[in-house]
Amino acid sequence: MKKRILICLLALAAILIICCTAAFEACSSNDDNPSEQDIAAEYIPQAPDYSDKTMWVTADGDTDGTGADVFYVVSTWEDDWTTEDGRICHYADVWNPEHRANMADLEMKKVAAYMSPGNRFFAPYYRHTTIQAFMTNSEDTVYQRTRLSMGDVCKAFDLFQAQRDKSRPLIIAGFSQGGLAVVELLKHIDDETYSQLAAAYVLGYKVTKADMAACSHIRPAEGETDTGVTICYNTVKDVKYVLPIIAGSDICINPVNWHTDATPATLHDTITITVSPEYHVLVATNYSATEYPPFRGFLNVGDIHSCEPWLYSECLQKNIKVRAKEWRAGHTH
Repeated sequence: MKKRILICLLALAAILIICCTAAFEACSSNDDNPSEQDIAAEYIPQAPDYSDKTMWVTADGDTDGTGADVFYVVSTWEDDWTTEDGRICHYADVWNPEHRANMADLEMKKVAAYMSPGNRFFAPYYRHTTIQAFMTNSEDTVYQRTRLSMGDVCKAFDLFQAQRDKSRPLIIAGFSQGGLAVVELLKHIDDETYSQLAAAYVLGYKVTKADMAACSHIRPAEGETDTGVTICYNTVKDVKYVLPIIAGSDICINPVNWHTDATPATLHDTITITVSPEYHVLVATNYSATEYPPFRGFLNVGDIHSCEPWLYSECLQKNIKVRAKEWRAGHTH
């Protein structure tokens, strides 16, 4: 019996030695030859330096000093990309000339063209999250990936706020991922900063009941002239095209007639824009939207996402002036 036990113990010891040796060799192999996952570790671009003027697109169209300060956040312009050493990146690189040109030339400067007249316009470059995060249709993925992006926006805003004239009305605006940034900025700012807010414009993104429950600074606009409010809308050809990850909003206002009910409005003489009170989106009829082709079967497939800052540009330009004027009227001493 003792002999059998001894034989079993020796066999077990041999197995353990073989297993431990194999495990050691495997660990040594991983150290010497990194796995594909290690090689493709995520790359985080260098953070922006917002004291550097090249990190901003600005335009001063306030010739008489009676306008507003507009802080604008650009949308998503980059795909996932890979560094020369094989690392994947889920963020725009603010130091990359091509990424900067995409943000500035395709959107920031064009928005400045209609938001800056009569106002001072400020738009920071930031490490915005690539489109792939949103294409997952996962709230968790979007939340995790955009934490870095929203951190950049908050840092840019804090510097902007510290340096601006607080006697001027504040406008915060953004499109798509920039609209998400507006929501996060409203959660970020303190009550004193909120008191300076004429309006916040969430263009092509959602504002949810959870957002409003978490932040007293988010008050849905009820008309054309109220101040300290949030304007939010998303446009579709039919409510069946609502994209929840972007447009699953709990508030909506029509930027053409500033109604929150289903009262229709006529835009550019032929397009009818109507709020769906049930789905909290704008429904556009008699509008082909052919200038916004479908994007990878994800955007512009009946939702017309890409139109938000452009289709209503004249309405937005006018309304910024209206709300800034109303804010000044309520803050005269």
